[in-house]
Amino acid sequence: MAETNYVDHLAASVLDNLRYQHDWTDLQIMTRSPVDDSPLPRPLISGLPPRQLYLHPDDQIEMLKSHRNPEEHIPETPVVEWVLPTHLAEKWTLRSFANVFDSMPPQTSTSPDRVKRILLATVHDDSTVVYYFMHDGIVKPRQN
Repeated sequence: MAETNYVDHLAASVLDNLRYQHDWTDLQIMTRSPVDDSPLPRPLISGLPPRQLYLHPDDQIEMLKSHRNPEEHIPETPVVEWVLPTHLAEKWTLRSFANVFDSMPPQTSTSPDRVKRILLATVHDDSTVVYYFMHDGIVKPRQN
């Protein structure tokens, strides 16, 4: 029971940080899968950041090719992001991260592919929150 309250409190702290410090909207704490209503191994937060957080390098190149004028504003449409709240003192394994990825809903209703990355929110004892991208599997490094 204490574990559940701790994890719920952690998720609420990260949600507040996203809402009030980073201006995210449409935030929800998910404890059950939206696909089959099965319980998630950990609460996940879904939300909409104020701007797109990550653009794959291949997509970046295509966007730059389609917008030749350097003065022209390139539109940034944010997409729903998934956040995994954790505490710095927690011990995570590859298997536990894989369980989180396995439990997540597909990227879109038309695409059966699972989410390829999440935002890992790590909370310190002083309530500082640090965010890292965590990819599912190996990601090809960006080439300059």
